[in-house]
Amino acid sequence: MIESASLNKNILKDRPNVRWFQLFLGIVCMVMVANLQYSWTLFVTPLSAKFGWERAAIQVAFTIFILTETWLIPFEGYIVDKIGPKPVILFGGVMVGISWVMNSQVTTLPMLYLAQAIGGIGAGAVYGTCVGNALKWFPDRRGLAAGLTAAGFGMGSALTIIPIQSMIKSSGYESAFLYFGICQGLVICLAAFAFTKPFKGEVLDSDNPTLILDNANNTTPMNTLKSPIFWVMYLMFVLMAAGGLMAVAQLAPIAKDFQIADVPVSLLGLTLPALSFALSIDRVLNGLTRPFFGWVSDHIGRENTMFIAFGIEAVGIYALSQFGQDPVLFVLLTGLVFFAWGEIYSLFPATCGDTFGPKYAATNAGMLYTAKGTAALLVPLSSVLVTITGNWHAVFLTAAAMNLVASLLALFVLKPMRRKAGFRV
Repeated sequence: MIESASLNKNILKDRPNVRWFQLFLGIVCMVMVANLQYSWTLFVTPLSAKFGWERAAIQVAFTIFILTETWLIPFEGYIVDKIGPKPVILFGGVMVGISWVMNSQVTTLPMLYLAQAIGGIGAGAVYGTCVGNALKWFPDRRGLAAGLTAAGFGMGSALTIIPIQSMIKSSGYESAFLYFGICQGLVICLAAFAFTKPFKGEVLDSDNPTLILDNANNTTPMNTLKSPIFWVMYLMFVLMAAGGLMAVAQLAPIAKDFQIADVPVSLLGLTLPALSFALSIDRVLNGLTRPFFGWVSDHIGRENTMFIAFGIEAVGIYALSQFGQDPVLFVLLTGLVFFAWGEIYSLFPATCGDTFGPKYAATNAGMLYTAKGTAALLVPLSSVLVTITGNWHAVFLTAAAMNLVASLLALFVLKPMRRKAGFRV
């Protein structure tokens, strides 16, 4: 891996604003698929009430969505790298629309599971394409571009949560699925026609001293899988995703066991029950952290940023275990945990793009993103630990330890490995 000796200063000479428009399109499409994950909880109770299904059985559909959304991204990314983003985004939009239209008509659990599998395939196609396209267009600002794109997914449902809730109450969950499904799918399909990939040599090589952005290094997916650097990043991704999810995915039962879920908390002129306040902060900070730490990593280096962010996450989770019984501290520390966790969805794709090049960016980043699916399979261990120990202390300690290990791996393993391979870090 050889550092580029010269910089291409003729960035987008003929299409100076195209890459920012491409980034905007990616964010819009990510917003359109965010509801498939983050608004799902609004439909669980109405489905259970109508059909009498157990909530655990309904949540199997959500697990199916996560697995199909995650594990198929490498294949969808491969198609993007071969034929471009437009047809894959169009396919994703159609699948997203079909999924929620089917959800509006389901009468059996198998039909619900099928609909969610279709939605996962569609969401994965959109997610993988948008992140991969951002990495291709912004080799000089991969952290920021990946962060802004991922923020669309992390914060995208914030604007539609209340309208969906209102429609469920006024017209039933069926109408919410139907109309929002059609709208979301249609917006994605229309945006698809404007997607494009950069011409060869069209984008700028960075003169940022913390990055090596050598377009000559375009590692194929098979060779990426043979790279020890990839597997170190994969392990770190799993540790961070699982460690964070163990702590934050169980917020409701944790708040209930701490006996603070309904205790009013007043901060910044707002008064809400502690759990509601914490969940509201999730939407905001889980989105803001992605471009923020992505931008930081563009300036001080990926591994240095990982070390800081992952370390903050470990401290935040441990502090939550020690002081979370106080309602105000529960809200504040939960916010810290969310803020130090969501950046994994910008830092890892950016580091992957730096290391393995832009040509196969969608495929390689997609392969790395499957770590989210692997981590999801580990999350039920938190319930096992609670059953064995009778409290959440072991869960918090395990999650904090996983984040601490990831933080140390970034600085003392990944950074030396990338430096030895020829990357300036």
